[in-house]
Amino acid sequence: MCIRDRYVFEKGELQNCGLPFHFSLGNTDLKMPDVIKHLYKYSPSQGGLLYAWFPSMHTRVDIMLCGRQGEDILLSVVDAVYKMLCRLEKMANYYDADSELAYLNRTASTHPQQVSHELYDMLTFCVDCYIRTAGCFDVTIHSADYTPNLIRSVQLSPQERTLLFLQPGVTINLSGFLKGYALEKTRKLLQHYEVKDALINMGNSSVLALGHHPLADGWKVGFGQGAVLNGRKPQELLLQNECLTTSGNDSHERKHIINPRNGKPVEGKREVAVVTDNGAIGEVLSTGLFVADARQREILEAEFRPRLILDL
Repeated sequence: MCIRDRYVFEKGELQNCGLPFHFSLGNTDLKMPDVIKHLYKYSPSQGGLLYAWFPSMHTRVDIMLCGRQGEDILLSVVDAVYKMLCRLEKMANYYDADSELAYLNRTASTHPQQVSHELYDMLTFCVDCYIRTAGCFDVTIHSADYTPNLIRSVQLSPQERTLLFLQPGVTINLSGFLKGYALEKTRKLLQHYEVKDALINMGNSSVLALGHHPLADGWKVGFGQGAVLNGRKPQELLLQNECLTTSGNDSHERKHIINPRNGKPVEGKREVAVVTDNGAIGEVLSTGLFVADARQREILEAEFRPRLILDL
């Protein structure tokens, strides 16, 4: 999946979009982290459009913000999103040995460990999703000695707000959920700054579309040249105040999602995309659908009721 406008803006091909914006490189006195790059365009009739990008969560994040707040204000919104993502990584990055989650994975099998409020809520949601997805979404799937139902060894105590693993070797990996959760945190930040029209693209797999493009009723997204749906290339989607999330293998070599039924990576070049009102739900659902059998798929569709499911 790709966001067509991302490439248009990088090349400066504004005539292809029909946008009445004056093109300029970012020009502001606001001090920003060096990793954040941006372009800014202004139209007397449409207001400003800021396009920014930076690396985060092991991928690239692209942000488009529309509004009349001015370049500095819109850039401060991007900065707030960047800092929020950095905070989430320090909290819940499975691969960062210094994160709170990594510490819990090392110590929660010895005795109950105190968990921060936000991470505890995330863990509670993900453990509950194991039941809601009929076992298709399992955050213990990367445990060294994984077996089905291992998640039942995860004990969360709400009054003490603690985590305990009832047997050794259990680890929790939130990678299949964290970007969708980050989209919802981004949504709240944008609401706080009163940004009504925005497109957030995290790695071409997790997308939040708010409001609309200056010259459209929503935000158009497309699927890369190699995507095939029912024997033909899928058309563009128009997103309006919703999320598009994609899970699966984008090549025959990339096998990174494990099937909880047998503990083995899912084979083959195949992806599942869903359109939902909530990014966290979308991440759980697309991951679950990718590994689900026919019976489980019916359960998932009935439980989460997405607007659209695409098998790519």
